[in-house]
Amino acid sequence: MTKQILDFFSGLPEEFVVIILSFLPISELRGAIPVGIGVYQLGIAKTVLLSILGNFSFVLPFLWFLNNLHKKFMQIRWYNKFFSWWYKKVKSRAENIEKYEYLGLAIFVGIPLPVTGAWSGCVASYLLGLNPWKSAIAIFVGIIIACIIVTASTIATTGVINVIR
Repeated sequence: MTKQILDFFSGLPEEFVVIILSFLPISELRGAIPVGIGVYQLGIAKTVLLSILGNFSFVLPFLWFLNNLHKKFMQIRWYNKFFSWWYKKVKSRAENIEKYEYLGLAIFVGIPLPVTGAWSGCVASYLLGLNPWKSAIAIFVGIIIACIIVTASTIATTGVINVIR
């Protein structure tokens, strides 16, 4: 799957691919960091900065959209179906967010598991009626936590692979 994704982006600057991967809800920085460090060998600092930039770039616009336009879009059948599915996924993992609010939101975003990144953090914030500005800060903190975890895991994995070779 990684090869197909990278083939799709071939011809684009590697830095731009890392930003795009970190922006996408499927990969976020959990996919961008291993690609930047392991595949493109861009360097840790550069990859981390590009991944944070890409992963946080949509947060404020998406929170604004959810809090201002989302209800109107729920009248569109396919949109309603998709968001209803996403709500169920996020809600099933959002117990700690309800309990701890912004700290819970930061941890939710920071733990690199499926359906726990910044995109889902925005949805959880909206569902729980949290303040968008405080949520953006909590999501940013979560992105930093996830970045540390994913970067450390990538470095460790890359080191093991290099020893095996």
